[in-house]
Amino acid sequence: MPHAHLLVVDDEPSILTTLQKALTLEGYSVDVAGGVRIADEKLKKRSYDLCLFDVQLPDGDGLSLLAQIRAAKNEVPVIMMSGHATIDTAVKATRLGALNFLEKPINTDALLIAVETTLRLQRAETEARELRVATGATGELVGESGPIKKLVEQIARAAKSSASVLVTGERGTGKELVARAIHQLSPRAKGPLEKLNCAALPSELIESELFGHEAGAFTGATKQRRGKFERASGGTLFLDEVGDMPLPMQAKLLRVLQEREIERVGGSETIKVDTRVVAATNRDLVKACESDVFRADLYDRLNVVPLHIPPLRARREDVPLLARHFLELASKANDRPGMRIEDDALQVLVAYSFPGNVRELRNLTERLVILTPDDVIRAADVRNCLPGGGSPKAQGLYRPGVPFRVLVEESERQILQDALAHHGGQMAATARALDLERSHLYKKARALGLRGDGKSDEDDAGS
Repeated sequence: MPHAHLLVVDDEPSILTTLQKALTLEGYSVDVAGGVRIADEKLKKRSYDLCLFDVQLPDGDGLSLLAQIRAAKNEVPVIMMSGHATIDTAVKATRLGALNFLEKPINTDALLIAVETTLRLQRAETEARELRVATGATGELVGESGPIKKLVEQIARAAKSSASVLVTGERGTGKELVARAIHQLSPRAKGPLEKLNCAALPSELIESELFGHEAGAFTGATKQRRGKFERASGGTLFLDEVGDMPLPMQAKLLRVLQEREIERVGGSETIKVDTRVVAATNRDLVKACESDVFRADLYDRLNVVPLHIPPLRARREDVPLLARHFLELASKANDRPGMRIEDDALQVLVAYSFPGNVRELRNLTERLVILTPDDVIRAADVRNCLPGGGSPKAQGLYRPGVPFRVLVEESERQILQDALAHHGGQMAATARALDLERSHLYKKARALGLRGDGKSDEDDAGS
């Protein structure tokens, strides 16, 4: 796998030259060492993606070197090489954590296959481990449904770059969690993660929060203060509710994204920043651009990598898994260990629409833990905690004074919107799932103002 950095340790100069040349021709960066001491020095100076150790070395042996780096918590993948291989040696190498064992004389094709296979395996395991860290600390991205699996894969890919990301989704879907996962999986993970809610501050304070200010810049500015962009340099800045940012600030944010430099309020010094921006909104920014309340050029800058979080109703099969996860957390937090939820209670949850999405499910689960008198949560307990007992009527299918035609149209729109979101906006798959002719689905979607991605032209911008 090109661009990987390898260390080859062998006491025969001719073998080192041959292996280095073969691996370099494949695009790898290769360091060499003729013994344990030199190898140890190189391992302390830099990290490697893969090491190849000869078993017999003039100042020790490869197995001891492998044991030494594992004791130092260095998990670099290792391939052992030997011209005197025995089953006992291979077993020892495997127990110490070697991932492969090559016999001398080394066949070049076998070497390249072993190196590529080992690197791919290690990279896959690392990504899976990091993704579990990023998404397993909280429950909002728990799920086995197609939409959530697709989102997790997109997060892993997006994290590798430094491009701006725009996370969209309804309230309560976990947009901040996605931003945190992107940061934790990125090369910037060791840098800071700063957050700013653009809807939570008066417009006159947002500029100071983002760019900082100098002493005396305005009343109350008694000392210099660094802003979010400056503090997040080398890391990530999460701009939540970016759709609520005032237009004058949008222009200033656009300039920073273009120039990668800021000026503090009241200052004249230009400060370079290396800050990745992840923005989030529950508003339809395309519609906002058309209405001239959001700058189209800023939208283009933010929307380099778009990520959409599906609503919980579009992945109902994840509700039982999420509910059990939240139940475990809430039981521990409220000192009620051993609580469980019955299957019929889970079915009531699955049938509910959850307008507040995953956040509402988490709060509801904690409410059930607190209010349920015994250790078993039953269907009746869930209904008692849901708005109006969780009945469809209470969820708003009927509203006095609204014509039947309008109610039916709203219901059809919601069904198609959920189905399209569940199938990733794919019309053909949605038509098959609903047992509809594709042409009829297209016609119905257009009549209801739905686009192929499952979004409605009438989506509530504030939902």
